[in-house]
Amino acid sequence: MNEHIIQSVLVLLASSVVAVALVRRFHLSSIIGYLAVGLAVGPHALGLIDESAFIHLLAEIGVVFLLFSIGLEFSIRQFWSMRQVVVGLGGAQVLFSSLIGALVAWLSGIGWAGAIVAGGALAMSSTAIVVKQLDEQLELHSRHGRLALGILLFQDLAVVPFLVAIPILASGELEGIWWQLAFALAKGLLALGIMLAAGRWIMRPWFQFVAASHSGELFTLNVLMVTLAAASVTYSLGLSLALGAFLAGMMLSETEYRHQIETEIRAFRDVLMGVFFVSIGLQLDPRAVLEMWQWVLIMLLGLILGKGLLIMGLTRWAGYESGVAFRTGMVLAQGGEFGFALLALALNRGLLDASNSQAILATVILSMAVAPLLLRYNDPISKVLFAHSHIKRRVNQTRELGWAAREISDHVILCGFGRVGQNLARFLRAEGIEYVALDLDPYIIRDAWEAGEHVFYGDSTHGEILRAAGLMRARMLVVTFADAHTAERIVEEARKRRGDIPILVRTLEEKDIERLEHAGATDIIPEIFESSLLLARILLRRLDVAEDEIDELIERERADRYRSLRGRFQGESEQLREALHSVTLHGNSTAIGKTLRNFDFSAQGVRVEALRRAGIRGEEPDPDIQLEAEDVLVLRGPPEALKRIEEELTRTA
Repeated sequence: MNEHIIQSVLVLLASSVVAVALVRRFHLSSIIGYLAVGLAVGPHALGLIDESAFIHLLAEIGVVFLLFSIGLEFSIRQFWSMRQVVVGLGGAQVLFSSLIGALVAWLSGIGWAGAIVAGGALAMSSTAIVVKQLDEQLELHSRHGRLALGILLFQDLAVVPFLVAIPILASGELEGIWWQLAFALAKGLLALGIMLAAGRWIMRPWFQFVAASHSGELFTLNVLMVTLAAASVTYSLGLSLALGAFLAGMMLSETEYRHQIETEIRAFRDVLMGVFFVSIGLQLDPRAVLEMWQWVLIMLLGLILGKGLLIMGLTRWAGYESGVAFRTGMVLAQGGEFGFALLALALNRGLLDASNSQAILATVILSMAVAPLLLRYNDPISKVLFAHSHIKRRVNQTRELGWAAREISDHVILCGFGRVGQNLARFLRAEGIEYVALDLDPYIIRDAWEAGEHVFYGDSTHGEILRAAGLMRARMLVVTFADAHTAERIVEEARKRRGDIPILVRTLEEKDIERLEHAGATDIIPEIFESSLLLARILLRRLDVAEDEIDELIERERADRYRSLRGRFQGESEQLREALHSVTLHGNSTAIGKTLRNFDFSAQGVRVEALRRAGIRGEEPDPDIQLEAEDVLVLRGPPEALKRIEEELTRTA
């Protein structure tokens, strides 16, 4: 038995590594890879893994940690700031989607109790896929991104009453079911109150005691203990394990240890969640799905089109224009991981059987496979279908911004009003210099505007927005976004309209310096180099080096565009555009007796930084110096060129 479990785990790990690596190569969610693993190695395909109690136990613990991490990220403050979107749009979407899904499931022959759970499962969208991809596409703070986030937040909350209802529906004791639900919800609210109070009065001092031990191992064990203990408490009350985990996450989210807990738990959550999705794939029978492929296709189209159009209609009804409503519906038109969690609980409780759940599982899985494509192309499709809505919004936005900035001149345009933009605004304000800031986060803009900041909602990557902000009258343009792709687009748009304006750009990575220079940036501040210069200034000052000498060293580096800082000794896993490399000349090398001038370093983009001989290092050696045995040359250049030069220098007779 033990040997069988070990073999199953090995198969699971090996196939998961291969599958996740493949799907990530195509920029798809790892969830798709785990589902594919369960489908491929399960009893309905290769038969390498069966649906054992051990796998189901790990899967159920995976659901526990999923709900725990969601509770940990749940912010009551965030909920309150987005309450209209969350409660209004989110509540309407979950209600109507659940009712329609339940009706369809009931008409297809599923019992009404199972149909309710199926409808709730189909109402959920994938928080993991949507949030991650919108963030990568810089759309998370756009209007459709914020709307999608609010609806997802309500979906996360809506799982809780379903978790409460499933054990009651499965018990079969349906007399006075509303009283049972009310009693169960009351117990859930009581558990919530107790855990929030425990988080404030018990958990905080307890975690302080644990943290004082300075033991990462003890901290992790404590988090695992608290999570599973909370899950067992709600389970003993007749509720689900997952509900207890969610409440435990909410409890700990109110403590100062929230981020450390999230870091410690991530590895367990990801691995066990992987097992959970594999267990879902194990339950999918490809032959049964192929036999009913017409129904699966109809349900898939119904889920994507029906859910997308429903969300679009609700968003349009809430007063948003057609383009924003369409994009919101498009990014949420899929099933989600919480749907799997509800389906898994329904299967375990007998509300659904393996046969009538196949089509639902296949529909949700296929919708999640299609979701990345819908997310990726939501903008161009929306512009084709609702071009008038986009143009009208852009014209209105440009007109409002142009009217507000009409009397400002000789000012600075700040593209991005996050931490860096706000800090720059403080310095400009202190010097009495006018500025106009542009950002896409409505919450930052609202608070900043009320505080008297000259900040507007506008997409800086569009040239007409920059022009409306007074680009032709501005003294300078500053791009504070850390994303190099966004910064490059802003610089290009600004240069098309005004070639002489100084443009200051920040970047995190040295690899982006050249592309930003090519786009037209006047000054580029690479934070990785500037932090090195700041440390160097403090270090040299502590070592009593004269201040004017420090200034000269640092200004020389900046004037040389950080050339000497760009090259460094390359690690095994690094890929640098320019690196430092040392080459030792041994006694049988043909280079001995020759001069540096005999080797055409510059033609290959390589520079001799130093020569070390007999323990003495000489910077920028004379090209006519003769090379001797055991000399060490310090070279700077592209890694491939350095490799070729080393082969040439160390060639033996």
